[in-house]
Amino acid sequence: MIARQKLKTNARRRNIWLLRLAIVVVWLGSWELAGRYWIDPFFYSMPSKIWERLVEWFSAGTDFGSIWYQILVTVEEAVIGFVLGAILGVVLGVILGRSQYLADVLAPFIKAANALPRIVLAALFVIWFGLGMSSKVATVVVLVFFAVFFNAFTGAREVDRNLIDNARILGASRWAVLKSIVLPSATSWILSSLHVAFGFALIGAVVGEYTGAKAGMGFLISNAQGTFDTAGVYAGMLIITVVAILAEWAIGTAESRLLRWRPQMNSSQSGQGI
Repeated sequence: MIARQKLKTNARRRNIWLLRLAIVVVWLGSWELAGRYWIDPFFYSMPSKIWERLVEWFSAGTDFGSIWYQILVTVEEAVIGFVLGAILGVVLGVILGRSQYLADVLAPFIKAANALPRIVLAALFVIWFGLGMSSKVATVVVLVFFAVFFNAFTGAREVDRNLIDNARILGASRWAVLKSIVLPSATSWILSSLHVAFGFALIGAVVGEYTGAKAGMGFLISNAQGTFDTAGVYAGMLIITVVAILAEWAIGTAESRLLRWRPQMNSSQSGQGI
C-alpha cells in the first residue's frame, strides 16, 4: 500500500514537471516563430536573441564590467536591505502586536507610510543618499519592512491567550512569555512572509538602481532600455528571476528545518500548491 502510494506520488510529480516543461517549450517556440514571421523582433525580441545576449554577458562581460559584478551589487543591496527590513518588521510587529495601546496610537501613521508610492520613495532616496548603495538599501528596507511587519503583527496577535495566562500563573515574566510563547507562535507567520519579502527586496534593489545607480542589474536594464536593446532588458529580467528562485529555494529549505515541529500538511490542506 505504501509502495503504491509512493509510486503514485512520484508519477504525479513527474507529470507535473513534464507539463511545466511542455508549457515552457510551447511558449518559447511560439515566441521565436512569432518573432521570425509576424512581430517585429526589434521591439519584442526573441528567445534566440535573449540567449545570445546572455552568452555575451557571461562570456565577454557587459559594457559596464563583469555581469557577475552587476549581479553581486544587486544581491548585496537586496540582502542588506532584506536583513534590516526583516529585523525592523519583526521587532515592531511583535511589539505592536502585543500592545493594543501602541497599535492604536501608531496605526494611522503606519497605514499612511504603507500607502506611499515606492517609486517616489526610491527617487527621494536617490536625492537624499546619492547614487551609491545607501539609497538602494533604503528602498529595499521600506518594501521588506511592511511585508514582514504585518505578518509579525498578526502572528503576535494570534497567540493562544490560554498559554499566556497559564505561563503568567506559573510566574513567567513578560520577557519569558515573549521569548517562550509569543515568538515561537509567530515564527510560522514571520517565515511565511520572508518568501514574499525577499522578492520585494530584489524588486526594491532593481527599482532603486533603475531610478539612479552606478552599477547593478537595474542599472544594466535601464541602459539596455535607453539603447533600445530589448534582448538586454529580457536578459536582465531573466537573471533577476533566477536569483529570486534560488533565494526562494534557500528560504524554503531554512523554513523546513526551523519548523520541523510543525505538523506536515499536504498541498490541498495548506493551500500552497503553487
